[in-house]
Amino acid sequence: MKLSSRGWFALTLIFSLSVLIFIFATTFNKQTIVSILSFNLLFLGLAILFRFLALVLWGVRIQLMAGSLGYRVSLPNCVNMVLAGLLAGTITPGQMGNDPVRVHELYRAGVKIGDATAVVVMERFLDGIILTIMGLLIMALMTQYFLHTFSPALVILVIIAWIFMISILFVPVLAIKYPEKTKSFIVRLINWLAPRFFRSSGPDQGIAGRVDREIDNFFTTLKTFTGTARRGLLAGGVLTALFWISEFLVASVIMMGLGLQPYILESFFFQILIAIIMMVPLTPGSSGVTEISASSLYALIVPSGMLGIFVILWRFVTFYLNIILGALAGLAIFRRELGKKEKENEAEKTG
Repeated sequence: MKLSSRGWFALTLIFSLSVLIFIFATTFNKQTIVSILSFNLLFLGLAILFRFLALVLWGVRIQLMAGSLGYRVSLPNCVNMVLAGLLAGTITPGQMGNDPVRVHELYRAGVKIGDATAVVVMERFLDGIILTIMGLLIMALMTQYFLHTFSPALVILVIIAWIFMISILFVPVLAIKYPEKTKSFIVRLINWLAPRFFRSSGPDQGIAGRVDREIDNFFTTLKTFTGTARRGLLAGGVLTALFWISEFLVASVIMMGLGLQPYILESFFFQILIAIIMMVPLTPGSSGVTEISASSLYALIVPSGMLGIFVILWRFVTFYLNIILGALAGLAIFRRELGKKEKENEAEKTG
């Protein structure tokens, strides 16, 4: 049975809330009550501010990378497309719906589809590079800690996560190094799919023809990012690092609100693993999987009685807030599109 967007959204909430309730119930004790009553709400506000900062940095990254290709996209527009993507990410496996929204919004802002796709692909590439570098640095600084603390199951999870991350990094590299072979494969795939799903008489007509031309733009843009637009790529790398630092500080701030040490290095490493796990398309919005991963990892540094409330607060800031912000951004996009439609209708009547 094919689920609607509302169905996927409901499924996401069911997965997430069920796991959160289970974690909270299984870790509840007297310490939990004390933690709830003594929690400093100022730290929750600070955690939300770090989350907002991360999203703005994401928007700046898009603006600068698009700008290096010669496009002018306003910062409010870039931030809004990031927020809109958050909502789409909550109802798609592995949060994959986030990327198409940004591609679409960049296109609506005047960026060619091929160029918009290249910007989003390079964003993911930069995420992989920065997360890998951060992970390796932390592991180098805390090798003995991880060897003596991680169970064999967690070690296996770490290895699988890094293999998955490295495999993702190879995709744009191979596309840049072997563009003709990659394009040939994509074109053959499109030519096979187009007659089955679209009314197109050949590879140069209809949807297949448009895709073929945009593939050319895509590969041209990938080469541009390693050439004349490399400043945009470098700026994107710096902003990517700042984005993840701001994003990862949310958990440390919440721990401080609970009266714990921030455990910055450990927390950063745990969240790198969680970020990689979230990329795997297992459940809508990676709900359930994320909560289980976080509770399993943070159980190493957060007392049992505080673990449930910690995971709930962390997911509120990093997930449930996405739904609120994404809904507001989606409403803004709906109003924009409605306004454009009304103008087009008026133009047709006057014409």
